[in-house]
Amino acid sequence: MIKEAALYEKLEKDRMVRCHICPRRCYIRDGAKGFCKVRESRGGVLYALNYGQLTAMSVDPIEKKPLFHFWPGSNAFSIASISCSFTCPWCQNWNISQVEVGKVNAEEVSPEKVVSLAKGYGCKTIAYTYNEPIIWFEYVLDTAKLAEKEGILSVLVTNGYATEETLKELGPHIHAANVDIKAFRPAFYTEYCKARLEDVLNAAELMVKLGWYLEATYLVIPTLNDDPEEIQRMSRWVRDKLGADTPLHLSQFFPMHKMAHLPPTPVSTIVRAREIALGEGLHYVYVGNIPGHDGENTYCSKCGELIIRRRGFDIVEWKVKGDQTCPRCGAQIPIEGEYRL
Repeated sequence: MIKEAALYEKLEKDRMVRCHICPRRCYIRDGAKGFCKVRESRGGVLYALNYGQLTAMSVDPIEKKPLFHFWPGSNAFSIASISCSFTCPWCQNWNISQVEVGKVNAEEVSPEKVVSLAKGYGCKTIAYTYNEPIIWFEYVLDTAKLAEKEGILSVLVTNGYATEETLKELGPHIHAANVDIKAFRPAFYTEYCKARLEDVLNAAELMVKLGWYLEATYLVIPTLNDDPEEIQRMSRWVRDKLGADTPLHLSQFFPMHKMAHLPPTPVSTIVRAREIALGEGLHYVYVGNIPGHDGENTYCSKCGELIIRRRGFDIVEWKVKGDQTCPRCGAQIPIEGEYRL
């Protein structure tokens, strides 16, 4: 189905509208679509073409989002829709993120059905993921409101390209997010994402002010964003603007989509990036896509005790005490929600 979009204004000239979901704030003429390809102007009314159009539904560990400190060990009911507000040529989900409605198989699923399925599978959260959830704002908001009534939390896995009004509207109904920081150079965002870095950083900082629990991911891509100085600047921003306790995931790149010519990120590069981030004062820095590496584990930031051991997305050892403190030194460990064996 299609639904009238939210957060847009009607302009006097030629039945044109202006969308205010993402910082592009597209001017859209009658019969045309915005940059994201899922918001179309028809007779001076903006419609969301992707409302209820789901391309994936699955039960995932919350650690897969990745969220390591938010209801650890719980399950998330993950759903995906269509298209994106970015043009990342390395996207692993390009088959749904770089297409239009009608060009990929999708099932129409109501918010009520999603909440019912999440509840039936015993999921603590619904994760809006795999493609950019901000551009299916209306569906995310409707689903999140219904989920709250059933005690189910909502999580965004997002590129962070959202306006202040979008985030404030979502604010009371979203409980956590993982923001994917693509790089820490404005020119990178301009060239590869057709977006602006400063808008992403502003959005992430606002999420913290709104009270959302936040983690960040940085996919380390050889030759593109793996410069140690860039990692250092990004780490300082996380520390200073999001907080030193904010978990940072440094993920290994694998050749994908239009970046198949690049090699996988050397493990040594990821390890060095983690050392840089820890050296800048971040307390919880993780490696991603390297199962079995020590960097998947959680260590007490005060005494260095290994307190959570992971392999991939599975928790294999839990030492955090019931009051969420380190068993060795008693330091408080910043974890949202309970962990249940």
